[in-house]
Amino acid sequence: MSDLLGIPETRLPVDPAAERLDAGVEPSAVARAFPASALAWAVLAEDALADGDRDVEAYAYARTGYHRSLDALRRSGWRGQGPVPWSHEPNRGFLRALAALARAARAIGESDEETRCTEFLRASSTDAARELGL
Repeated sequence: MSDLLGIPETRLPVDPAAERLDAGVEPSAVARAFPASALAWAVLAEDALADGDRDVEAYAYARTGYHRSLDALRRSGWRGQGPVPWSHEPNRGFLRALAALARAARAIGESDEETRCTEFLRASSTDAARELGL
């Protein structure tokens, strides 16, 4: 499947951290075991944001997940644009990290970053933006 510009979807490989997170393993332990996992960093960022007073920590976690995602996207053939579908479960780590980065940027007053990340999320997956409330 591709978007209207003919750019093919990017589908990331299965993230081995997902199984451990689903099993209830502490996210920080999962990030230590799988530091390349965008999903582990996204969960850490989401948890820090939910805590309410760990915005800077959330920003750092989300940025780590975002950068690990860019590496994985490029290895999967992504060329800086095009759809990254929410419906493909392994893509959700990237999409969640990007949404968390937008939220954490807002929380620390980094409005340009918030806008950039929100627009990037919407361009990557309108479904993800809707599911994640952006």
